[in-house]
Amino acid sequence: MKNILYIAQIVISILLIIVILMQQKGSGLGSAFGGDSAVYRTKRGAEKFIFRITILLSVLFLATALANLFVD
Repeated sequence: MKNILYIAQIVISILLIIVILMQQKGSGLGSAFGGDSAVYRTKRGAEKFIFRITILLSVLFLATALANLFVD
């Protein structure tokens, strides 16, 4: 059982890294030096989908990490 959780956690972490890297880079280092416009905008379409998948994968990663603690 523990091996299945380890494999699931590795797969989820790889997917999480990929999804995070796919997100737009609008708030990078340039915004720290005043390059960011202060216009608020909502997420739409693919950007919203990727954002929600990121949240889902991070919750799944946390759940598998906690399951690894409690499974003997």
